[in-house]
Amino acid sequence: MKILGINGSPRGPKSQTPKLVESVLSGAKASGSEVELIDVCRLKINYCNACGVCYAEAKCVHEDDFEDLYNKILDGDGLVLASPVYFRSITAQLKTLIDRMADAIHCQLLTGKYGCAVATAGSPNYAEVTDYLSRIIIGFGASVVGSVGATPSIPGDIEAKKKVASMLGQTLVDAIKTKRAYPEQDEIHNETRKRFRSLVEMNEDIWTHEYEHWKKMGWL
Repeated sequence: MKILGINGSPRGPKSQTPKLVESVLSGAKASGSEVELIDVCRLKINYCNACGVCYAEAKCVHEDDFEDLYNKILDGDGLVLASPVYFRSITAQLKTLIDRMADAIHCQLLTGKYGCAVATAGSPNYAEVTDYLSRIIIGFGASVVGSVGATPSIPGDIEAKKKVASMLGQTLVDAIKTKRAYPEQDEIHNETRKRFRSLVEMNEDIWTHEYEHWKKMGWL
């Protein structure tokens, strides 16, 4: 079992966000999972230019650090996405990664996997980001087991939430082991699959890779 944590904070060792991610991964590791933490801000990931080559050929035109990270995401069993709150949203670095993963959404490539969301904020409004990241994870086809957020400016909050994060990591591992069902999320997955089935069928002649993937999965 492999769980990958992706930290979207550009502040390096000054950041509080990776402390929460590390706690999630620590809980997961204690429950028997192999874990890895990636600092996306240290990678060179170019902007998506909406060329559509990934839809047709299952590859990206950019030559950067994206492919290695993308393969780790696809190879893993669990995914932890984390970001501080920047103007009521995630950081540009993490958004750039997500935008490059359009093929994962079209093909629902994280189907059967599990994830969770992590955020820190200067006020207790971190749910704006944890909710967003949870929707992204579900959009990829995975199931969300929960989230954790903290407000480091509140004395003692980060330490208290690190304990919550550790338990979240244990929950993530348990969900993977037991293939836990989340009926409400499954309804969203079904609706998402219907929508993208129509798009893939409509673009059969140009989205050749995605059309073949859907056929292989028995979804067409």
